[in-house]
Amino acid sequence: MINPFRYQDQILHCENVPLPRVVEEYGTPVYVYSAQGILDRYQAYDSAFGDTPHRVCFAVKANSNIAILKLLADAGAGFDIVSGGELFRVLKAGGDPEKIVFSGVGKTAEEIEYAIDSNIHSFNCESEPELDLLNEIAERRGVKVRVALRVNPDVDASTHPYISTGLRDHKFGLDIETVESIYQKANALPAILPEGVSCHIGSQLLDHSPLLESVQKVLQLIRKLQSQGLPIRHLDLGGGLGVAYHPGQQTPSIHDYIQEALKVVAGSGLQIMVEPGRSIVAESGALLSRVIYRKQSPQKEFVILDAAMNDLIRPSLYSAHHEIVPLVNTDRAVQKADIVGPVCETGDFLARDREVATMNPGEAAAILTSGAYGFVLSSNYNSRPRATEVLVHGSEFRVIRQRETLDDLIRGESL
Repeated sequence: MINPFRYQDQILHCENVPLPRVVEEYGTPVYVYSAQGILDRYQAYDSAFGDTPHRVCFAVKANSNIAILKLLADAGAGFDIVSGGELFRVLKAGGDPEKIVFSGVGKTAEEIEYAIDSNIHSFNCESEPELDLLNEIAERRGVKVRVALRVNPDVDASTHPYISTGLRDHKFGLDIETVESIYQKANALPAILPEGVSCHIGSQLLDHSPLLESVQKVLQLIRKLQSQGLPIRHLDLGGGLGVAYHPGQQTPSIHDYIQEALKVVAGSGLQIMVEPGRSIVAESGALLSRVIYRKQSPQKEFVILDAAMNDLIRPSLYSAHHEIVPLVNTDRAVQKADIVGPVCETGDFLARDREVATMNPGEAAAILTSGAYGFVLSSNYNSRPRATEVLVHGSEFRVIRQRETLDDLIRGESL
């Protein structure tokens, strides 16, 4: 797939839009997304399944802007949500409730009621108390709800510990070794239809072998459950495929992963669901920022941007790497520097000891591969208004979220 961010005549473009135009019109910091890049990656998943019954449910937590959700809904995507707020966003964007699956370990009664009343497809249930609450609410409403229990296959995803979810000491899911009895309980509950099995072992996987190992384990479980008379009809494989944050980093092929998974489940007759997030939107987004100052200490050089950890927390939270490049790619010396923001924290950095092109105050830079877990994790820390978001279609671009104002910062507060 083509990277939507590339240089043309030494100017960084998103699709056919020169990014200095976006900065000139809307200022910085500003998130910019490529519509075509997002659609290309969604369609890579969808087409890889061929004629196999399937559903691609975008993980809303990766990027929840309603314009992006509408873009995917119009393309036929389903959605994986983890809160009532995400359900609200999907419905506002025109998402089909019958293509929504509700995941997460801490669904409240109010969220469950909202989801049932919205007629979503199913719940990925993560504990017995949640199963009991689902049954109680559904029975009170006189309906039956489809449920998949999220099983924990004890497969090491070999990723950052904060985004690994498939081991026994993680808060997610139910132990695959003991879950059969919980399925039998679910099958006996009057308002529960235990029609699926769900699994998600972690995020940013650069090797799909652990994903395939989990598919094999979960399929063995499904065969046991079906032999016991349970009506298991779908298998939810979760998400997890990684993207290239470093130049030249090798990443799994979406097509190859899906094809390998289909070989494992061949002949099962199951509908296959996947819940990709990062691998659909990450590479199709960038955060644009201006250099405010350059500062030399006895130990190192600092490049101070107007974007900070409140705009993009991944480097501070995960020690994540994002390439940082100038919008105008003229001949430049390379400097080793810390790229930091204005927030009053030593942890406010976007890169440390990084060799980057020399950039002077007033010049703009792009922090690449920021389309996933960028704006959605942003905050108003240090009373900083959150950034503008812009969506690019070919040669056109438009604001899909206005920059917050100072008045926005105190909305809802009172003296």
